[in-house]
Amino acid sequence: MPAGGARSPQPRKRKLVAEEGKDDSTPKRRSPDRPEEPSKRRQPESSNSSTCAGSLTEDMANIGGPAMLKRTLGLQNDRYSQYIGPTTDFEPSLLDLSHFDPQDESLLSRGTLRKVSDVDTFLMLPDYNTPGYEHVIEDSDAIEAIVTPHGPALIDLYFHVIHPSFPIIQKTVFLEKYARSYQEFSPALLAAMYILAINWWDHSEQLAKSPRPNVRELERLVRTSLADAMYRPKLSTIQAGLLLSQRPEGDQWAPTAQLVAIGQELGLHLDCSTWKIPLWERGLRKRLAWALYMQDKWGSLIHGRPSHIFASNWAVRSLTWNDFPDDQSEDDNNEREDGEVLEHERGRLLFTEMVSLSQLLAEVLETFYTLAAMDNVTRAGTSGTHMVLSLAKPVQLKLKEWFAALPVCLKMENSHTNLASSPSPHSSGSQGSKLSSTGFLHLSYFATEITLHRRIVRSLTPAGPNLPPIDPYILHICRSAAKTRLISAMDFVNRLTPSHLRAFWYFSSKTNFALIGTFGSLLWATAPGKEEADFYRMRLKEYRWTLGVSARAGMGADGEGRGVKGLTEFALGMLDTSTGLLKALPEKPVLSRDNSEIGLGSSHSASLISLGGMMSSSARSGGAGGYGFGFGMSDGQAGSGDVDSGLASPSDSTSSVEVSQGFEAFMAAHPQGRDIGGR
Repeated sequence: MPAGGARSPQPRKRKLVAEEGKDDSTPKRRSPDRPEEPSKRRQPESSNSSTCAGSLTEDMANIGGPAMLKRTLGLQNDRYSQYIGPTTDFEPSLLDLSHFDPQDESLLSRGTLRKVSDVDTFLMLPDYNTPGYEHVIEDSDAIEAIVTPHGPALIDLYFHVIHPSFPIIQKTVFLEKYARSYQEFSPALLAAMYILAINWWDHSEQLAKSPRPNVRELERLVRTSLADAMYRPKLSTIQAGLLLSQRPEGDQWAPTAQLVAIGQELGLHLDCSTWKIPLWERGLRKRLAWALYMQDKWGSLIHGRPSHIFASNWAVRSLTWNDFPDDQSEDDNNEREDGEVLEHERGRLLFTEMVSLSQLLAEVLETFYTLAAMDNVTRAGTSGTHMVLSLAKPVQLKLKEWFAALPVCLKMENSHTNLASSPSPHSSGSQGSKLSSTGFLHLSYFATEITLHRRIVRSLTPAGPNLPPIDPYILHICRSAAKTRLISAMDFVNRLTPSHLRAFWYFSSKTNFALIGTFGSLLWATAPGKEEADFYRMRLKEYRWTLGVSARAGMGADGEGRGVKGLTEFALGMLDTSTGLLKALPEKPVLSRDNSEIGLGSSHSASLISLGGMMSSSARSGGAGGYGFGFGMSDGQAGSGDVDSGLASPSDSTSSVEVSQGFEAFMAAHPQGRDIGGR
């Protein structure tokens, strides 16, 4: 348990101090349903209110004993930290000349130096000098008034539905503080947790009987309080920003840039494994750092923007089992049953696997989608395709290994029960134990592969009018592999159950659903003949139907389900946009069977099978590997996509397994991309 976990609460004077501060010089608390004028939000503090605020924060900082928060770096109640970088006006060599006390602090005129390691030093500054500080308690009260009396039930819901697969809160510390007073938290963090949990309001028998709180007013308060918090950034600022970004409507790119900047201010990009801070804060910092990394990389993908985080300035070590809290509580019902892993263990696995996948996505983006990378392919001319394929090979192998190594408990067929939500006093019996967030991990995997294949498919189109066409055999191999990816991704969406759809979905999921349709539209637009174009047109029509069914399946008993609705509505809208643009596509020619890209001549077909080798028994039965990107099927999923879901093309002369094996063998036979350029 984190430091201070077993310590009894100290006597508090918060109420007395707050009452003493109620004079004419202290800003009046505004009504939750009446926004305050902006000019009043930025009034400077009077000396009286400053004194009152200083006393209040000093009292708050000592609650639970100084060991709980006082020795932390990023969670102190009265101070915030600024990382002193190597090129600032502070000379690192001179900092060692300062006298540090036993707490590794040294008082200067500009603030207090805090040395956390031999090479890393921070400047600690007081909160009370920052804009909006005098409104902290006021904002907390206004937020709590909106959700009263349902605050504890919402927090319980948050830790049962969201926290297991997105563990960016130190649960034990949070619950201990929350049991004392909601005023101990950053208003922005508290509001963000409430806002996110309200999406599962009908999942709780206790909450479903009551009207929902005013979410718009909560959102208004969180905007003002988060803006204020950025003047005194702490780990809670990052937590609030990340949680707000998980809403389907919250995935904006500019706030991500702000969060990355704040994270650098807090030193989240550094290796904190040996810092002189509490052990639980080290783990929390690493989890937050990787959550911020994922936010940046997936935001970069879905918004088509350059990433803000680079490997050359990222020293965070990989997550280990010790970086996660032992956050079991008495009512969590986490006992092992029939060899199943515990809920929190499964959540750790899901989070760490998502981090690993995000690193692979970062490699795809860096290798293929930077301005320099795209320019290199353009400059390569007729060799552009073989350049892309040679670069794709190592990434495809890493994706294959990642999927093959997924823990059994994270496989789709093993994730239908109690992954993200164990029964609790606040959850309904039928739904409370069957939410599974594994869906967003698998969807993210498909999005990563689709992103890789989009680049390959684009390279198959000659960059200029005078360039020769791509070798038909190469065209067939690459397009068939891309087609297998699309079929498998569509089949995955088709197999999602209400247990998946009603669970927590990572913020990029709504765009990842849309990327499947976008990829199908790309294959339709670049199809060489009418037969193949018609195939993709029908598949996209089926996918649209699947998205509509998924939206209804994800709704709760009361017809609510804004999160799921937002996920699928965006994908449906984007699919309609893409297919609308395709109406302007010229009619494709009808190709003969011998000249069709779908059905190659007998010599090419025989060459494909001989190149890929005959199907092994494991491939026929859905053996180990991935979903089918150049390396066989897994769990029968891609195979079922070709048969059970009716997504296979009736005109294919070879199975998707043969195509996948052929693509893998082809890549192995051309390690440097030789002899695969245009003729």
